Amino acid sequence: MKIVGYEKLVFGKADVHALLREYGSPLYVYDEEILRVRCREMRNLMKYPHFRVNYSAKANTNVELLKIICSEDLDVDGMSPGEMYLEMKAGFTPDRITFIGNNVSRQELQFAVDHGILVSVDSLSQLKLLGEVNRGGTVCLRINPGIGAGHHEKVVTGGKKAKFGIAVEDLALAQEIAADFDMTITGLNQHIGSLFLEPDAYLSAAAFILDVAAGLPTVKMVDLGGGFGIPYRHGTEPRLDLVLLGEQLDRLVNDWVVDHRPITIRTEPGRYVVAESGALLGTVTSVKENYNTFFVGTDLGFNTLVRPVMYDSYHELSVVPPQERPYQEYDKPVFIVGNICESGDILAHDRVLPVCREGDAIIVHDAGAYGFAMASTYNSRPLPAEVLIQLDGTARLIRRAQTLEDLWRE
Repeated sequence: MKIVGYEKLVFGKADVHALLREYGSPLYVYDEEILRVRCREMRNLMKYPHFRVNYSAKANTNVELLKIICSEDLDVDGMSPGEMYLEMKAGFTPDRITFIGNNVSRQELQFAVDHGILVSVDSLSQLKLLGEVNRGGTVCLRINPGIGAGHHEKVVTGGKKAKFGIAVEDLALAQEIAADFDMTITGLNQHIGSLFLEPDAYLSAAAFILDVAAGLPTVKMVDLGGGFGIPYRHGTEPRLDLVLLGEQLDRLVNDWVVDHRPITIRTEPGRYVVAESGALLGTVTSVKENYNTFFVGTDLGFNTLVRPVMYDSYHELSVVPPQERPYQEYDKPVFIVGNICESGDILAHDRVLPVCREGDAIIVHDAGAYGFAMASTYNSRPLPAEVLIQLDGTARLIRRAQTLEDLWRE
């Protein structure tokens, strides 16, 4: 007899229903061990001695997770004063933070300059604005290499139709503007897109930006970008071969250094660091069949996880009943839906699932990146709590759930 509910433990460590009873549903849960392993995998990507990793914090800015990432000797990117503020609260010193903003204000640039944080600009007008704020300072330029990659058109951040970065043909103008404000261009960065599992486009973009750096003798640092993917479809998608990618990057960079000069190389992973360390737990609240379609209703609306609605993203799901029962599958594909008043509030569709009952728990796997970070209070539903499963297996609350009173106050 096949039993549904054998996966009672999230990450193999903590009882799902016990967590939901103590901290409420929905609930984000993170595993410290997995997070540290992913940090170390990224940190050891290259053998090149002047290699650093900048965690792209927009993936998840929970301060307790940032503290772990900081302790693993990763540096960090910030996309806003809010992110930079949280990063400093987590222990990152300003010299370990890079402000990689997009269409930011004078006040935001001033915040970074006042705190001694390196700024990357991605347009000529932003370069002028930074010059007015920080005459005589240093600057990093975000380059658009004309190459894009990603799992969805909304996450392709390079290419001729992307809003990010300075076109290569405008580099001479950028140098003139920097000179007008006595600024030194000390770094280049790029980001072509998110969630690549094959390295070809990334390697092409890396070679491209190094070619650009060759013509800019003041550049001391090149950030190759992030976008490192994880296999959301367990068992069918390949895992990114970091060993092979690291060897190829080492060869590319070492050849460049021989021809030119020593330089600091950075990458900026976000998803790869945190995605697999996080899971979203929820509860089945209703089950029905309408017009020959099964719907499993849950408290996991797109206010808690927007990726499936925004990007058509896939997440593996597990059903965990309160008690074991004989396994039985639906005889047709199932839609798993949330509690938001939108017809598009669909967590997963056309899935083969065991028969669900009200009170069953749902685990949404690989939800640590762009999960809570993109959550909202749409329909005036409070934000969920976040819990960390520590190295000793104990659970610790790292962000309390919002209350209805919080909605009124905030």
